[in-house]
Amino acid sequence: MTQHPIALGGVHHAAYRCKDAKETVEWYGRVLGMDYTTAFAEDHVPSTGDYDPYMHVFLDAGNGNILAFFELPNQPEMGKDPNTPQWVQHLALRVATEDQLLAAKEHVESLGIEVLGPTHHGIFKSIYFFDPNGHRVELATDIGTDEQYAELKRVAPLMLDEWSVTKKAPRHADWLHEIARQEHAS
Repeated sequence: MTQHPIALGGVHHAAYRCKDAKETVEWYGRVLGMDYTTAFAEDHVPSTGDYDPYMHVFLDAGNGNILAFFELPNQPEMGKDPNTPQWVQHLALRVATEDQLLAAKEHVESLGIEVLGPTHHGIFKSIYFFDPNGHRVELATDIGTDEQYAELKRVAPLMLDEWSVTKKAPRHADWLHEIARQEHAS
């Protein structure tokens, strides 16, 4: 097998737009405990040279993962894709255990933020809420076994091929829903 010419080392940062950089930094610190690490502010975009003043803030999400935001005061008001449901585009962050997930839910709710979940996805559980910019945030904890993850990896290409033809949900991993139903029933 030949080695791919690009050797990725993980996600350097993921960047989103925000309405107010200061409010966003403070919210992610207060709600999720993220450290504010870096800011870039320019009048001209380095990659294009376009005049478009911005504040670009960086927050530490743990394990070398960085979440960044741009405040763009000269651009039209921030919006969303009206053709994409609000549950689709989101930022999912990992917590280590179910106990931490439940503690996070309690903390976020204590700040007056509405939380959905926990939702059982078979191999992980999640809670969901929105940041002050309208971005959906998910906190998730893995609960699956090595065998379950291996089986999901095995059927992933089969599912994608079937989906590409039928555009109907393949049933190769229906067992995930059964696991969630069984726990919900108990």
